Amino acid sequence: MRHGICIQWKAAILTLFFSLIILPVKAGPPAAFDIVITNGQIIDGTGSPWYSGDIGIRQGRIAAIGNLTAVSRTRTIDAHGLVVAPGFIDMLGQSELTVLVDPRLPSKIYQGITTEITGEGECIAPLNDAILRSEQSEFDQLHVQADWRTLRQYFARLEKQGIGINVADYVGATRVRRMVLGDDDVQPTPAQLEQMKEIVRQAMLDGAVGVSTSLEYPPAPYAKTEELIALAAEASRFGGIYATHMRSESTAILQSIDEVIRIAREAHIPVEIWHLKVAGKASWGHMPEVVAKIDAARAQGVDIAADTYAYTAWGNGLSAFIPPWAHDGGKAKLLERLKDPGTRERIRKDLLTPSDDWENEWQQISGPQSVLIASVLNPKLLPLQGKTLAEVAKLWNEDPMDTLFDLLIQDDASTGIAAFGMSEPDVVLALQQPWVSFDNDSSGVSPEGILGQEHSHPRAYGTFPRILRKYVREEHKLTLEDAIRKFSSLPAQRMRLEGRGLLRTGMWADVVIFDPATVRDLATFDNPNQLSQGMDYVLVNGVPVIDGGKMTGAHPGKVLRGPGYAP
Repeated sequence: MRHGICIQWKAAILTLFFSLIILPVKAGPPAAFDIVITNGQIIDGTGSPWYSGDIGIRQGRIAAIGNLTAVSRTRTIDAHGLVVAPGFIDMLGQSELTVLVDPRLPSKIYQGITTEITGEGECIAPLNDAILRSEQSEFDQLHVQADWRTLRQYFARLEKQGIGINVADYVGATRVRRMVLGDDDVQPTPAQLEQMKEIVRQAMLDGAVGVSTSLEYPPAPYAKTEELIALAAEASRFGGIYATHMRSESTAILQSIDEVIRIAREAHIPVEIWHLKVAGKASWGHMPEVVAKIDAARAQGVDIAADTYAYTAWGNGLSAFIPPWAHDGGKAKLLERLKDPGTRERIRKDLLTPSDDWENEWQQISGPQSVLIASVLNPKLLPLQGKTLAEVAKLWNEDPMDTLFDLLIQDDASTGIAAFGMSEPDVVLALQQPWVSFDNDSSGVSPEGILGQEHSHPRAYGTFPRILRKYVREEHKLTLEDAIRKFSSLPAQRMRLEGRGLLRTGMWADVVIFDPATVRDLATFDNPNQLSQGMDYVLVNGVPVIDGGKMTGAHPGKVLRGPGYAP
């Protein structure tokens, strides 16, 4: 018995001895902040002049601004000689698919973009089998498996994989129409319109920020204004907004703005005009009238604003040159018509005839030399990327319009282009308006991998730094403070993004740190796939995605759901 007790005492003493040896040193109190940004010139997003101060970040939010010299922190970022500003918000980003390929979105974060709004008429969800079959080639090209059917399921996929920036989505009226009516030039019955409204309703509950249209691209032009009002009114019930690529951005632009204003009034909804422009030489110089019409509507209480990417070339699909009637029934029917000599001749005649009845882009450009081939689906056509339509016509030894038709046939009507058709004075006047923010109108891409294979519009890589370089630093068309306001608080206000767009205590820590004297775009139309330079640090929800000028690979982005979201 005594022997057993002795052994127990020895064991207890040994346990105590070893516990004392390995007992950890008692930790001090946790750091007050995760990151403190010191010595920077703070431009807070309001448009006010810069001021000095430190910014303390804790758990993804701005916890304090002031003199934080004596406060503990895990890390210090010295921003001496640099501007500290809110992260930039891309009002139309197009990254729904590419964020599934490279969630870091390098082309975005190197511009300082921390939030993207997307979903232009033809959105990522909802999705049915018929639409998936028609879009399968694009999914296959990017090696994306479409395992969602609703916007809620798509958002869940983004959150499961992680994303580099914050993302918000519209539900597109084109997608809603295709879900119920397909690609045909038909009008909905009252019962079908109720189905369409129910799809919008469900998307708003899933987290859409509003409903959008892209009225140049079939089947969207088949929709009457009354259909759009009905869908916009449904989004309005959930606090959403209406965003639009208008029916016309050229000779009928004033009538198109009238339609936007009518939708705003009758649906009781704020409206955003995407990529505001006056396209085509016949329309050059009319931006003052556009601005005056929007100003007049605002003076009458219509909540209307716009955004721009501020290049003189737009980007879209080559198929946009084809009149809407030839798209009736979808892509397969379009290709049939392009192959039929009689129908092809009718299309040619329409392209050569000026008209305000549809957006005739052939009449908006100076010739085939103004159309740059940006992306192709058919790998055999890859050598054509970066060439103009005129150069391809010469290469193929045929008429440029025949080249346009044949290129669409060979590329399954999936060719992307850039078209030069705007004037610089119009671009400048638009970007200077106090109610105009900015957009890329391009998906997030990368110079490397599958996303670097296309000849992108340079706006994909350079929009925001180009504005800082060209229109702020070199040409003085904007002050730095106002440019930052247009990049941050203005779009956050438009999109009702709670807790974003300003450097304020309690806001999410979406922050950019850069030297305004050196930040610049490198992307050109000849060599577009080049990341912008000058963003020393980019923080998304308090986590660096650019650190010391280099990409970290972090995925701290969040899905930003609209006000109608029902968990």
